[in-house]
Amino acid sequence: MTKRAPARRQAALVYNPVKVDEKRLRGMLRDLSREKGWEHPAFYPTTVEDAGQGVTAQALARGVDVVLVAGGDGTVRAVSEAIAGTGVPLAIIPSGTGNLLARNLSLPLGDPSEMVRAALGDFRHPIDIGWAEVTRPDGEKTEHAFVVLAGIGLDADMIANTRPDLKKSVGWIAYVDGAARSLATAKPFRIVFQVDDGRLHSTKVQSVLFANCGTLPAGISLIPDASISDGTLDVAVIQPSGAFGWLGVWRKIWWDNSVLRRFRAGRLVLQRRGKDASVHYFRGLVAEAAASAPVPVELDGDEFGEAVRLTCRVDEGALLLALPPGHPVDAI
Repeated sequence: MTKRAPARRQAALVYNPVKVDEKRLRGMLRDLSREKGWEHPAFYPTTVEDAGQGVTAQALARGVDVVLVAGGDGTVRAVSEAIAGTGVPLAIIPSGTGNLLARNLSLPLGDPSEMVRAALGDFRHPIDIGWAEVTRPDGEKTEHAFVVLAGIGLDADMIANTRPDLKKSVGWIAYVDGAARSLATAKPFRIVFQVDDGRLHSTKVQSVLFANCGTLPAGISLIPDASISDGTLDVAVIQPSGAFGWLGVWRKIWWDNSVLRRFRAGRLVLQRRGKDASVHYFRGLVAEAAASAPVPVELDGDEFGEAVRLTCRVDEGALLLALPPGHPVDAI
């Protein structure tokens, strides 16, 4: 009786050709696939019309064993949306400006071969994904995934005001310019928000953020207790009062969260100081915010137009990540 040769595994690469060195990346995956005994990989470039959801669906229909994604945060979000819940591992090759999810996962940012090897390896770990239902001013509702955070208000306006040419030349620092231009005309707006089935809050805010994880570039800890694998959504309500209120926001997010909390003495200082009225934190499985007028919305750093309501939920363990062998997962 003739024994059948074991089926060889195959990887698929979904990539944004504008963001990556296409020739180098494709060649690297071909060579390492051959070295590991995998089949010739499948390649799926994204387009203006298809940010990644459609081509990822094609790769999954092909029956691939792992999907690698290379591009900006928007490409990672789109591919994650399509692959969530399928059980097919996803390997993230940091390639864009922010690399927000990669930074929160402490993935290697400099050498793409490390993550290509991880994709062709066997170490896998599940993480959560967020889903945002966006209600437009005309009542239309659509649902989209986010892997880092969804926001309504000033943060979305800041992203809309970020110049693409500056972002391309100086990277994530371009958002500082966008923030400065947004702050000049920023006005609080009234919302009603609720976390799980708890108290209904009505207040004026500058922004509400729904986070799957909480670290921004430069080590800024937006939501220090956020975890990407705890099955819980973290909500930050930003409501400064006047110019000094914005100083309070900056002190809370940069100094308190990103510096003092790293040291025991700093944590004692925070305990004695008490709460800061400029930023409020909530946690739950589902959270929503409704505005009295259309407000800008963003998902993972991409502007998503205007909405009058944003309802977010967390899908625990819906993304299966391919990670380098021994990559620490306790802090994820």
